[in-house]
Amino acid sequence: MSSVAMIRQTAGPGAARAAARRRGLEGGLNRRPGWVTYAVLGFFILISAYPIYYAILLASSDAATIAQNPIPSLIPRGNLFENISRVIGSDIKFWPALMNSVIVSTVTSLSVVFFSTLAGYSFAKLRFRGRRGLLTFVIATMAVPTQLGIVPLFIIMSKLEWTGKLVAVIVPGMVTAFGVFWMTQYLEEALPFELIEAARVDGCSMIRTFWHVAVPAARPAAAMLALFTFVGTWTNFFWPFIVLGGKNPTLPVALQLLQASYFKDYSLIMAGVVAATIPLLILFAVAGKQLVSGIMQGAVKG
Repeated sequence: MSSVAMIRQTAGPGAARAAARRRGLEGGLNRRPGWVTYAVLGFFILISAYPIYYAILLASSDAATIAQNPIPSLIPRGNLFENISRVIGSDIKFWPALMNSVIVSTVTSLSVVFFSTLAGYSFAKLRFRGRRGLLTFVIATMAVPTQLGIVPLFIIMSKLEWTGKLVAVIVPGMVTAFGVFWMTQYLEEALPFELIEAARVDGCSMIRTFWHVAVPAARPAAAMLALFTFVGTWTNFFWPFIVLGGKNPTLPVALQLLQASYFKDYSLIMAGVVAATIPLLILFAVAGKQLVSGIMQGAVKG
C-alpha cells in the first residue's frame, strides 16, 4: 500500500482510490479460482459426460444382462470391443457410411464457413440499401421449423435426380442463417473500419480486402462455426434418412439399421453409438486447444 499512499500525497485522495480499485481489479483477474469453482465445474462436467459413459456401459454389456438389469453396474464389462467389431462386421455398410459422413460433414463445414464469413463481412462492414432488413429476414428464417421445408425440398431433389446421392445432403446445408448471424456479430466487433480503409488506400480490391483482412480477423469465430457445423452435420439423421435411405447412408442412418423389427440388441446399438461418437471425441481432443488459443488471440483488446 506504499504506492497508494504516495499517490495520495502527490495526486490527492481521488487518484489514490482509483489506483486502489485498479490494483484490486488486477488482483482479481490474476487470482486463481478457488475449490468451489472447480467443484461446480466438475459437477457439470460429470453431468455432461454421464450419457456417454452410460452408452459405454451398455455397449460393454450383452443383451441378456441388459434384459435382466436395464441399469448396468458402474464398471464397464469386457464386451465393448467385441460389440464394436460386431457393428463394423454387420451388413449396415459401416465403413462406406463412415466415409459418407466424413465427406458430407467436411464439405458442409467448409462451405458454411466460407459463405457465412462472406455474408457476415457484407452485412457488418459494407453499406448498401436494405442491409438491415435483409439481415433481419435471414435471422427470421431461423424461426421456421426444418420439417416445413422437407416436402418441397424432396420434390426439388427428385426433379434434379439427386435422391440417394450425397449432393442432396450437402447442397441444402451449404450456408445457414445461424452462420451468417454468427459471423456478422463477430466481424462487427473484431474488424475495425480503419483496417478496411487502410487496405483500400493500399489499392486492394473488395475481394482482396475480404481475403487478406476480413478472413484473418474472422479466423477464431470461423473455427468455432466449423466445429459446430461439423458436429451438427455428423449427427444429423432426419434429412439424410429421407433423401438417402439405406442404399447410400450416412453413419447415423446406417446405425438405425441395427434395430431389428421384433428384437433390439441394445448392447449392439450402443456399441454403434459409441463407434460413431469416437471421431467427434477425437476432433474435440485435437482441435480444442487450438480453438481456445485462436479465440484468445482474436479477442479485441480495449
